[in-house]
Amino acid sequence: MVIGGGVIGLVTAWRAAGRGLRAAVADPAPGGGAASVAAGMLAAVTELHYGEETLLDLNLASARRYPDFTAELEEASGQRIGYRRCGTLAVALDADDRAYLRELHALQARCGLDSQWLTGRECRRLEPMLAPGVRGGLRVDGDHQVDPRRLASALLAACERAGVVFHRTWAERLTVAGGRAAGAELGDGTRVAAGQVVLAGGSRSGRLAGVPEAVLPPVRPVKGQVLRLRMPDALPGGQAFLSRTVRAVVRGNPVYLVPRESGELVLGATSEELGWDTTVTAGGVYELLRDAHELVPGITELPLTESRAGLRPGSPDNAPLLGPTELPGLHLATGHFRNGVLLTPVTGDVLAEVLATGDLPEAARPFSPARFSPACGGTGRARTLEEQPV
Repeated sequence: MVIGGGVIGLVTAWRAAGRGLRAAVADPAPGGGAASVAAGMLAAVTELHYGEETLLDLNLASARRYPDFTAELEEASGQRIGYRRCGTLAVALDADDRAYLRELHALQARCGLDSQWLTGRECRRLEPMLAPGVRGGLRVDGDHQVDPRRLASALLAACERAGVVFHRTWAERLTVAGGRAAGAELGDGTRVAAGQVVLAGGSRSGRLAGVPEAVLPPVRPVKGQVLRLRMPDALPGGQAFLSRTVRAVVRGNPVYLVPRESGELVLGATSEELGWDTTVTAGGVYELLRDAHELVPGITELPLTESRAGLRPGSPDNAPLLGPTELPGLHLATGHFRNGVLLTPVTGDVLAEVLATGDLPEAARPFSPARFSPACGGTGRARTLEEQPV
């Protein structure tokens, strides 16, 4: 049984069904969750951060799977998911941002990643709508994108075709019997028995009643406000408004613009530690448009079609929790933070392997929930790979 019907829960159920397991999903609105707000950047290279080299390996592994994953999912669902190999351009607007990008470029090179340094003029040659003040940038052709809403819809359809059972209500409590997870009590009063349970509830994963405190995932909600705008069909001369994802740091705030083939432009995102609040605020909208205007001045002429706020599932080390817990029969697939869409293919494969064989693949072992075990002293310190049980 999978608790949570976002893209992570759905891909887990779909892959489990593909391994011959009977799968069920509990969620009142499967296909929703953080992915319904997310931009869908598959930016393993551009989003590299110092100290996250182990996470980089998992991100790259999942990014490499996306072409085959896309083909398989589109065939299984009969739907397109908007996968585009359009690349990403990260740009700098001032000297500090330029220095940061230079450091990022050096880190990428040390990690063996492919990125190309461009002058401001070269950036504007690629994307003429960029502001004249752009002082340089990184071109990363290997960072792609997908439409998360279409991804979720396709996963839902693939699950239904594979015979996954849907309980369209919240799971209120984990059932524990004989010292192991045994199913869940649902919001409508139904009790569902299961030999194995996967907790994939996104930011809500740490709130499920009945989960022993020792294995309760340390996941918190991180609010993100996102805008959607409508681009013109073409500019004079046939040039697209934007042809690839463009991102920057403006006044210390990350901002990105993700163009869709449909003409939609996704602009995001704030990052706010405000608990369970999902209010779209005037301040959030203002900051996003202000920063995007410095990057692409013409954006203020575009129609604003949607403003949304979602909750990313953050973990203490910004990395996912994947695999078995110390409670037999309970597995985690949560805490993906800003990489849920990117990590969808590898998460499905990892959890399907765990459910079918009991083995956590080696590539996922650094992300075992055991790193937050009370054996660490309850400090939230992540255990190293060497410290974790195999």
